Amino acid sequence: MARLVLGSSSPYRKALLEKLDLSFDCDSPDIDETPLKGEHPKDMVARLAKAKAQAIAERHPQSIIIASDQCATLDGQIIGKPGDFENAFAQLRNASGRTVTFYTSLCVFNAGTNQYQETVEPFYVYFRQLTDSEIENYLKKEEPYNCAGSFKSEGLGISLFERLEGNDPNTLIGLPLIQLIKMLDEFGVNVI
Repeated sequence: MARLVLGSSSPYRKALLEKLDLSFDCDSPDIDETPLKGEHPKDMVARLAKAKAQAIAERHPQSIIIASDQCATLDGQIIGKPGDFENAFAQLRNASGRTVTFYTSLCVFNAGTNQYQETVEPFYVYFRQLTDSEIENYLKKEEPYNCAGSFKSEGLGISLFERLEGNDPNTLIGLPLIQLIKMLDEFGVNVI
């Protein structure tokens, strides 16, 4: 069986893939992730996942590469990782009572056969009305400054939401496992 390589340095994606109890390596793709002018967020994450897979395949030519990218959007505009308290506060205040859409791409590339499988999964986060005090308390407790949208849904961030909508809760964290299992199966990698 071909070796699996997760093309990511994200500890969140690594932890998600570990749930499948598969043996895999991790390698950081180190690509330019700058959006192209006028590029739709859904197209951007698809392009970046494929570029990550190709970059990793150059170093692992007989492997099956798993690559993903994600962005959060509000009113069609990309919301980046906040980096600090002030930006995170502004993001959460802006999202209060509104819906943030996440686009998570997945590209599985068999470098040995040069075959790709790709998808982009949308996931919708419906925020409840948040007070400034709730936002401040949340940010002080969890410090989600390296997370798009300024929250960790697998932690206390769940308290910010009215509801979630999507095919796979893992998609929100960064890796759509249900689709990944199907794609791996197509390449002869069985999870169970």
